[in-house]
Amino acid sequence: METNDIIVRLATSDDKHYAETITTEMEESAKARGTGIAKRSPDYIVRKMEEGKAVIAVTKDGTWVGFCYIEAWQHDKYVANSGLIVSPAFRKTGVATEIKSKIFELSRQKYPNAKIFGLTTGLAVMKINSDLGYEPVTYSELTTDEEFWKGCRSCVNYDILMSKQRKNCLCTAMLFDPVEAAAKLNMPLPPVKQGAAVTPQGELVNHHHYQRGFKGNFRLFERWVRFKQFVLLKAFGKKDDGQADSSDRKKSILSFFFFW
Repeated sequence: METNDIIVRLATSDDKHYAETITTEMEESAKARGTGIAKRSPDYIVRKMEEGKAVIAVTKDGTWVGFCYIEAWQHDKYVANSGLIVSPAFRKTGVATEIKSKIFELSRQKYPNAKIFGLTTGLAVMKINSDLGYEPVTYSELTTDEEFWKGCRSCVNYDILMSKQRKNCLCTAMLFDPVEAAAKLNMPLPPVKQGAAVTPQGELVNHHHYQRGFKGNFRLFERWVRFKQFVLLKAFGKKDDGQADSSDRKKSILSFFFFW
């Protein structure tokens, strides 16, 4: 399938017939990765479409390709671009990058002063986020909204998250701060808008990008992430077996500071 046969646009209520397919693929993908995401019902996905808080990718003949939606927390101070999913048949086509770009633009238009964040174990997603201006941060810089963290309960690594008092886990936290981005580019913040401007075809307009790129070598960061996940899983496994000792705890503490 050629990428020019794929349309990435704002999702609307006319797309609700894709909701069941989207939630099923989200669940299957999480199982295949061995990680978890907040489980969402088809009704929840439909509501995001109706609210104009989702981006969908489809082919010209109407085949579903991918999806992502927006969630806001702490009175719109924080925004998460959640539930990114691409149909297996269309992966490695670059469509995930385009979906993330579109949902980022939509978030900036709807919530221009909000901090946009994400938690992911996927290195490809981390690279996409980095290209959009996100930077790795500690969990303490994310929202404190309990409803957001409840979404982690469906993840197989939830016990690790809680054992770390929600200060660390296998996921990497990334954040886009509009104030910081504007300061670095020496430009004013965009005015607050009530909604995103779109064309009749659902295309987003008035795009705002803050391209910064990843600081340093991404391959080195990739090695850091994999080592972090290895250390956390090893330490947690020993804890379950009652074999964790002071040496293991020191390694875990060392790895925490090494990454952040």
